Amino acid sequence: MSAASTTPRWARLAMPLGFWTLLAASYTLSGGLSQISEGEVPNWPRVATWNFSDFYLWMLLVPLVAWLGRQAADGDWRRYAAVHVPASLAVALAQLLAHLAIFWNVAGPGHAPVSTYAGFVRMQFAFSYHFALLMYWVILAVLRGLDSRRRLRDERLRSAQLESQLAQAQLRTLRVQLQPHFLFNTLNAISALALADPHQARLMISRLSDLLRLTLEERHALEVPLSRELELLRCYLDIQQVRFQDRLSTQLDVAADTVRAAVPSMILQPLVENALRHGLLDKPEPGRLHIVSRREGAQLYLRVDDDGLGLPDGMAEGLGLGNTRTRLQVLFGDAASVALARRNEGGTRVELRFPYREYATEHVA
Repeated sequence: MSAASTTPRWARLAMPLGFWTLLAASYTLSGGLSQISEGEVPNWPRVATWNFSDFYLWMLLVPLVAWLGRQAADGDWRRYAAVHVPASLAVALAQLLAHLAIFWNVAGPGHAPVSTYAGFVRMQFAFSYHFALLMYWVILAVLRGLDSRRRLRDERLRSAQLESQLAQAQLRTLRVQLQPHFLFNTLNAISALALADPHQARLMISRLSDLLRLTLEERHALEVPLSRELELLRCYLDIQQVRFQDRLSTQLDVAADTVRAAVPSMILQPLVENALRHGLLDKPEPGRLHIVSRREGAQLYLRVDDDGLGLPDGMAEGLGLGNTRTRLQVLFGDAASVALARRNEGGTRVELRFPYREYATEHVA
């Protein structure tokens, strides 16, 4: 929506009236002071009549000049000249005759050495017509400048909207990539338990149904509050707890001032899944998963640590981490970062940093 459409109608009328009134008043003051400087007694009513009738007529002619400007806006200079040269001559002449007629009937000839309106026109024509032509072209130039500015603003707005729509489509595509990937891996784990431990397999299916419910509830959301993301993550970890049994312990270290932070939906689950699959699954002894959130000034800091086998040499960036990096880049650009590193005490650490902002309850995806 453009700024003009949100401005009240009375304001759109008052602004030009105020501008032309201020202009007429300044010329009136200048004319009176000029008479004083020449040793004359200023005739304020006469000076005001001259200037206010002149500028108010131009105020009324602005829509006509704007319309003429639009007629030649998309043509070359030849079309521009063909429209505006004769238009300026005609409009300036009409304004001049109307202005002098108003002044003659309201203020009279004064000390002018003429006794008829025709004589008054002849006396004032050269200066007044020159001024009227100049006013036409000044008004035209200002209107074209304002129109170009409006077009540029609208084009930037359309460009920003298109970029936003493209980013949202890209984010939805990236998010949708995670769902079948995650579901496939979870179903593989269930199938592995189906024969060996049917009770545990049924328990995992129950947990999976809860997780799918949460995922479907947020299927259109590009961002969710961190509290909601952690709820989904706990559901996922419940499934993995059934799978790993006593071989997995988890710790969520979540700062209270971060739970309302807006985060990309399913931003933590693929990182946790990577930690389990590549770090803890093949570890013979029990493993530990540590998830941290805190604020660092204007940024939100998220971390996923595991004490597993660590990063294999030459390991390429997989779907989970690559997807996470791309989503943060689309949303935050260079203000976001993803760091993957070996921990000194063993295992792997993934750190995310991106601008902190609270999730609004009326948030629309």
